[in-house]
Amino acid sequence: MTDAAQIRPILEMTKANWVAVREWEGQDLIYFTHLETWRCGLDGVKYGINRDTADTEWQLALCDETNPNALPADYLPFTAVDLKSVNSLVIEITYDDGQTDTATFDRAAIQIQ
Repeated sequence: MTDAAQIRPILEMTKANWVAVREWEGQDLIYFTHLETWRCGLDGVKYGINRDTADTEWQLALCDETNPNALPADYLPFTAVDLKSVNSLVIEITYDDGQTDTATFDRAAIQIQ
């Protein structure tokens, strides 16, 4: 699945899983693993921490059309920020057909152990 028409239904059904937050070694880690899995049909991902605007770009891994859902072995699908600094996240995705979708998450809804 490598284009918007194929991945849009999946990302719409799994919106609650787009991102996750985890406390690890004195930091909050924001995981983009789910969106990375479907990156071949995306042109971009932006996020905003504790605000209504997604204005920070997440750099997606390059699409490998021979194995589109696998991440490169040396790729880390998260970013680190100060511990307990994430209260909410807004995520905006842009599909490769130019359409966008946005979701907002409270920390409690996306925090993992």
